[in-house]
Amino acid sequence: MNETSDQLLTARPVAESWFNRFQVVALAALTLIAVVGKFYLPRLIPNTEWLELPLLLTVYFGLMRRSPIASLFFGAFVGLAEDSLSPANIPIGMYGITKTLVGYFAASVSLRFNVESSFIRMVLCFFFYFFHAFFYWIMRRALLGQVVPFDPQETFVHGALNAVIAIPLFAMLDRMKLAGAA
Repeated sequence: MNETSDQLLTARPVAESWFNRFQVVALAALTLIAVVGKFYLPRLIPNTEWLELPLLLTVYFGLMRRSPIASLFFGAFVGLAEDSLSPANIPIGMYGITKTLVGYFAASVSLRFNVESSFIRMVLCFFFYFFHAFFYWIMRRALLGQVVPFDPQETFVHGALNAVIAIPLFAMLDRMKLAGAA
């Protein structure tokens, strides 16, 4: 064997080396800020109920980690943390289920496609926001028997706004990832 083949055999997978470079403490802190911010930001800044930072972090983790199992657990953790702060009329597990599915599907998509492009990330964030809102609506109607309106136009606008917010957020997270490598 030569040096090149030894490097190929001993090289770490991209997902594993990415996770080692990314600050785990920073990821936990950002997740905590996003989850707490989802409930307290609308009280401080009116008309920001549409902002889904926990969902965007789940999508980012799934796209960059490229591991469906790890992303599934991360989505479940974020969703259950969000459930713990949700109003009393919504049982624990509703956000957990939807975020789990989003994390899994985001990681599965990243295995098939190159997700480094900002445009692709924006489209995926829009799609996953729409999926998250629609699946959450279905679960509230089917599991809880609650009659909750679903406005596709409003969801479309909120999904587009979240997709636009995702571009600078993902750029900031990419910089943090690179800073953790240095």
